[in-house]
Amino acid sequence: MNLYLSGMIGSGKTTIGRELSRRTGMPFTDLDQEMDSRLGYSFHRLVQEKGWVPFRELEYEICKYFAGLRHTIVCLGGGTVRYEWNRDAIAGTGPVVLLEASEETLIARVSKADRPRVNSDTDLAGDIRRMWAEFGDRYRSSADYVVSTEGRTLEEEVEDLLRIMRATPGLAIRKEYEHGSSTDAAPGSTGE
Repeated sequence: MNLYLSGMIGSGKTTIGRELSRRTGMPFTDLDQEMDSRLGYSFHRLVQEKGWVPFRELEYEICKYFAGLRHTIVCLGGGTVRYEWNRDAIAGTGPVVLLEASEETLIARVSKADRPRVNSDTDLAGDIRRMWAEFGDRYRSSADYVVSTEGRTLEEEVEDLLRIMRATPGLAIRKEYEHGSSTDAAPGSTGE
């Protein structure tokens, strides 16, 4: 069973995922990094040169690969859960946690990011606003849990995720990930 982190660009998926991995000892993987590794260059270049269709095709292949992983923290791409085929690929392989923040917070967090926009006719702020207006309900409906990253510390966000992990059968934190603490394992859990 995996733990999938979803959310818009700037929601904190990679930062929170890496910290959760550090705290639990569980492997961490990131869709954007996996895509860059498979391509041998940045996915930004793929989008610039070939458009979004090849990007979405590769994203789907990576989602199928992620579904075959076990006991891994998986950071999905900012738009991954907007597409039913991606949701179907990972269905049943672990809970999806939506990391959510206000549009203003997302814009502030990524204001200096050089990322391809889905809506190329607008600036990054407009792109984020348009994406949330159009797909916000889809992000929420695809999530098993929602964790706010608005005005909270990394520690608070990670603690929320640890609680989710402890409460999810098959995703309880294994003894080897406890770092000497017996408080991280769910009572009666084998971690399998």
